[in-house]
Amino acid sequence: MILSGADNRPPMLDKDLYDSWKSRMELYMQNREHGRMILESVEHGPLIWPTVEDNGVIRMKKYAELSAAEKIQADCDMKATNIILQGLPADIYSLMNHHRVAKDLWEIFQVNIKFLNSLPPEWSKFVTNVKLVKDLHTSNFDQLHAYLEQHELHANEVRIMRERNQDALAFVANQ
Repeated sequence: MILSGADNRPPMLDKDLYDSWKSRMELYMQNREHGRMILESVEHGPLIWPTVEDNGVIRMKKYAELSAAEKIQADCDMKATNIILQGLPADIYSLMNHHRVAKDLWEIFQVNIKFLNSLPPEWSKFVTNVKLVKDLHTSNFDQLHAYLEQHELHANEVRIMRERNQDALAFVANQ
């Protein structure tokens, strides 16, 4: 029963295995109907909607006015965003669900997950919790600053180590 629905849902992100998740997401997208177009939307951005002149006013075409191929691409743009959002755990989804362009979502997420993974686990959790706070004006910024300052040295060491060892195999060989 579990296997029967396995193709209906994108792979769920494990924050510690981002690169593996990214590869599985790309394969999942390619395996959907019009998969290549969905992946193109993620990699290169959405369809730039054509314009028409209507009584001397230039406006974007309505969905009904698009060609068949343009309608498919517009649908694929939406599917790409939905696939990415469905593959996120609830805590990350709540930070990202306002994005509507798959390419922007993918890039922002890629940068943030690499940043969070470079932090000590307790710091990463704290940063995530701070981002989840809706009313930042009620947050204690002195406490946040002190906490981040306390872990700054470790974060910088991790960042430098990762910059030196971009290749995972070289990193393992050196350790």
